Amino acid sequence: MIQADRLRDDLLALVQIDSLSKHEGRIAERLTSELRALGAEVEFDAAGKRVGGEVGNLIAHVPGTADAAPLLLCAHMDTVEPGIGVKPVVEGDIIRTDGTTVLGGDDKSGIAIVMECVRVCRERGLRHPPLEVVFTICEELGLLGARHLDVERVRARRGLVFDSDAVGMVFTRAPGSNHLDVVVHGRAAHAGMAPEEGVSAIQVMAAAVSRMRLGRIDAETTANLGVVRGGRAVNIIPDEVVLRGEARSHDAKKLEAQCAHMLACFEEAAEQFPGARVSVTIETSYAAMHVSDDAPIMRLVRAAAKRAGRSIESAGMGGGCDANILNQRGFEVVNLGTGMREIHTTNEWLKVSDMVAAAEVTLATIELAADA
Repeated sequence: MIQADRLRDDLLALVQIDSLSKHEGRIAERLTSELRALGAEVEFDAAGKRVGGEVGNLIAHVPGTADAAPLLLCAHMDTVEPGIGVKPVVEGDIIRTDGTTVLGGDDKSGIAIVMECVRVCRERGLRHPPLEVVFTICEELGLLGARHLDVERVRARRGLVFDSDAVGMVFTRAPGSNHLDVVVHGRAAHAGMAPEEGVSAIQVMAAAVSRMRLGRIDAETTANLGVVRGGRAVNIIPDEVVLRGEARSHDAKKLEAQCAHMLACFEEAAEQFPGARVSVTIETSYAAMHVSDDAPIMRLVRAAAKRAGRSIESAGMGGGCDANILNQRGFEVVNLGTGMREIHTTNEWLKVSDMVAAAEVTLATIELAADA
């Protein structure tokens, strides 16, 4: 029942709509029109105002044909840079970027799958529960849309998030993440005439980073410093360096320990250089996600995969997504793979056949939820 050509064409149209974080207005307008044409009631919450974006989270209510608990279907509308002027290239079953931008399959593959399943339900008159479609904003900025979602507008409390790569995988575990903002303070001086009077913030930073555990810490924990800014001119001893980083772990105690280690590295480095100091702010971005393999939503997805003749496995992933936030806010959701590959790079690609497989499992989940 899933129409592969329509699914492909919908994805191609969606990825060519620019929708960087906080600029999701155009894609939201298109999706609103299509959902209303399918008989859905569409509304937006105030998340856009809270984050300074063009539009809030799109929340659509698709009437059910069975008296059953509503099912949530969630994907995010925003994409990362470079994501302006996407020109997709079709090579048989594969859709890829032309090498100048990301493709935007993260997460427009998820949106296309949701939209195809809603279309099939309405066109075929399938028996299905009420569907609550939520397309969030600003996921790529730290799950901001899900964080500010007006949950009172959403009746469903179980469902699927579509925001991961491997088809045939349903992700039930994801790490929690802490965000670090660091300012290293030194003392400015003329680099040629009086370097002894200065304290190089770059040198202090280097001393800290050289002793820091970064990258893969263990099977559950990672850490990264991803942004560094500092210095004014080559003839001035730099008096300030700003860093932004993160730590992630499936284990809350390990996450706390890694952040404490990173803080200690900066503080100890500052002590090496008289006159230097550091300020470090550590904030929780989102908590870890762990949905039991025996949870009702997992039993439903496994039964759906069997019905669709597809294999499915549960697993953990290294990244966070809207599912992290939603599971903390009273929902029971898991993250279904859509087939997007090499995301956040200009080499991004996916297979239409993988999207079809994910859509078939999704459609079977919707149908089985009518009796669950």
